[in-house]
Amino acid sequence: MAKELTEQQRIERSIITKFRKGIWSRFLQAVREYKLIEEGDKIAVCVSGGKDSMLLAKCIQQLKRYSDISFDAEYIVMNPGYNEQNAAMIRSNLSLLGIPAHIYPSDIFDVNDLIGGEHPCYLCARMRRGFLYARAKELGCNKIALGHHKSDVIETTLMSMLFGGQIQGMMPKIRSTNFEGMQLIRPLYCVLEDDIIHWQQYNNLTFIACACKLTAGLAPGQQGQSARQDVKKLIKDFRARNPDVDASVFKALHNVQLDTLPAFKYKGAYYGFNEKYDHPLSIDFTADD
Repeated sequence: MAKELTEQQRIERSIITKFRKGIWSRFLQAVREYKLIEEGDKIAVCVSGGKDSMLLAKCIQQLKRYSDISFDAEYIVMNPGYNEQNAAMIRSNLSLLGIPAHIYPSDIFDVNDLIGGEHPCYLCARMRRGFLYARAKELGCNKIALGHHKSDVIETTLMSMLFGGQIQGMMPKIRSTNFEGMQLIRPLYCVLEDDIIHWQQYNNLTFIACACKLTAGLAPGQQGQSARQDVKKLIKDFRARNPDVDASVFKALHNVQLDTLPAFKYKGAYYGFNEKYDHPLSIDFTADD
């Protein structure tokens, strides 16, 4: 008689069985293609409490269990000032999913209320990122892993064009400029948000709406109106006419034709049209920062 699985085991198994194509294979694709996790790494997996970071933690656990790559992982939760309901939900999900996380309190929400000004989300994200880097370094980690997924990459690209007047993507791996020797990785880079939502629904899981205090009063799974939500709707509308629209935008980020752009920036330097046209450029894209 087959041994009955615990709820944690059932959730873990669903990642590599039912969601093998949409989640597990694409997670592995990102790890391999962008060399995100390598021999000897010690990774701080940052868990905000939302669906994306919780799934990321489970994928990292599964990879550590089955992969030939030898690496270590620490799971860290930064509490920037959640209300008690959200904090309790995070603790409950960590227990349910078997994620042994370090929980660090902070006053980031309070500080952001005082100095966030017109761009509180931007400042809050920067402060959270710095806090996570610092805690990761204390734990002896050389990388932090965040739960940004393929849909985030696509939406961020379109938002930068439609609202920011620039073409800007989201990298799968970046070096920290403030914490020497540290890198940020995004192992869910090739996983679509719809597949994460399906995994959550299939396993009857409930996570906090987001890590932002501005949405603390929203029901679980509910999202406030924002430029990102507008872009999500735009993509959904286009998807009704072209099911491959997500893949097309993502592929475009890997297929940029610089010689067809009138101007561009590289490492902060601006290369204008006339300079390009009159004096063809030779740029060493492999040069160190």
